[in-house]
Amino acid sequence: MDNDSVRPVSVPDALVETVTSFFGPEWARRLPALAMERIDGWGLTVAGESMHGAVALVVPVRRADGTSAVLKIQPQDPETEGEPLALRAWNGAGAVRLFDHDPRTGAMLLETLDAGRRLDDEPLEPALEVIGSLVARLTAHPGPEGLRGLGPLTRDIAVRGRAGVARMAESWRPVLERWAAIADELSADPGDRLLHWDLHYENVLAPLEGTDRGDWLAIDPKPLVGDPGFELLPALRNRWAEAEETGDPVRATRRRFDLLTEVAGLDRERARAWTRVRLLQDCLWMQDARHRVPRVHALIDRALNG
Repeated sequence: MDNDSVRPVSVPDALVETVTSFFGPEWARRLPALAMERIDGWGLTVAGESMHGAVALVVPVRRADGTSAVLKIQPQDPETEGEPLALRAWNGAGAVRLFDHDPRTGAMLLETLDAGRRLDDEPLEPALEVIGSLVARLTAHPGPEGLRGLGPLTRDIAVRGRAGVARMAESWRPVLERWAAIADELSADPGDRLLHWDLHYENVLAPLEGTDRGDWLAIDPKPLVGDPGFELLPALRNRWAEAEETGDPVRATRRRFDLLTEVAGLDRERARAWTRVRLLQDCLWMQDARHRVPRVHALIDRALNG
């Protein structure tokens, strides 16, 4: 390819800031060169302005045969490195299709979806039905060799949860202890399905019109091998303002849980338990959960009692 004819790749300032905060300035500085290397190596042409997620650069491109695609480049860590493996296993069934992958850089060439149509913009109940159906579809696949397993992760959550009990306000200690006990128990039977792990409304896009790819496809998996019940928390927690607007967020969250488990065909008791493991995981990550369980998480826990 004649590099003089290739449009330079722009890296949005917001992406530089987030990538730098997580992975350091050197990785952010290398992004344009990495992108151009893959554009040249795969015979691509830049076809639009760069987009980004929290840490990924996404560049609209055209392939040598004129078809559209997107180039995705992101730092490789335990959460992201399994993405191409999962996408190959799904092979476009419920998820964005992977065209190519460069193991050295982690760069992926993916099918183009309609970035202007996210599930986040759809009415809540139909969106929940979509999430439930995607959970069923994606977890129908066994986890491939080489992916992180939910068992070790759950044991670690239990250990760190118990370690965090001492710093919690006394009234919240029994909650963390209960969640940690659930994690301990479930770690012995973590499941063997291929999980997306980050299946929230903004990670579901519509395919391009006329592509015969169904209505909605998942993007940006952080894949794990485990129990499908581990998939539900993002759909319960996100779009929280809509739960509050009902005047009874506990009841609204219970409705979400009921709909998700029904559509996905999940065992409700295991889904409750795994959702509490994820509540604990969330709290271990959150600075404002150092001394108390955040309100949203406490209300989701209450909703799971129904």
